[in-house]
Amino acid sequence: MSQDLNDPKKAILFCDGASSGNPGDSGIGILLTVGDQDVAISEYIGPSTNNIAEYRALIRGIQEARQFGVTIIDIYTDSELMVKQIKGHYKVKSSNLISLHEEAVSLLKDFKKVTIVHIPREKNQKADVLAKHAINKKK
Repeated sequence: MSQDLNDPKKAILFCDGASSGNPGDSGIGILLTVGDQDVAISEYIGPSTNNIAEYRALIRGIQEARQFGVTIIDIYTDSELMVKQIKGHYKVKSSNLISLHEEAVSLLKDFKKVTIVHIPREKNQKADVLAKHAINKKK
C-alpha cells in the first residue's frame, strides 16, 4: 500500500555530537526513524567543540530526513543549550555557533511540524555511541 501524498510523513531523530578534548577530534551520531526504516549515521567531523558537534549532528539529521520527504519531525537531543537556542529561549552568543544555528533554523522551516526535546544523556545512548564511535574510527 503506497502512502497518500496528502498524508504527512513523520520521522523521529535522535542526534548527538561528541568531542574528545573540547575542542578536539569530534564526531556526530544520528539515529533517524522514518516509518519502518532506521538510518544510523556515525561520522567524524574533524576538530571542533562539543557544541559545534551537537549542531552538526542536528543539521545532518535534518538533511537526511528531508531526503525521505519528511514533513513532521520529532527531534531528541541531550544538548539543552542547543534546544533552548533553537526554541529561542537562549540567545546564540558564541560566534562559532551563529551560522550553524541559522542553518538549523532555516532547514527546520521546511517541515510542517517540528518538535525538539531535551532528553537526559542516558536516553540518547544510541546516538552518543555513534558519535563516539566516529571519533574512535579516526584514531
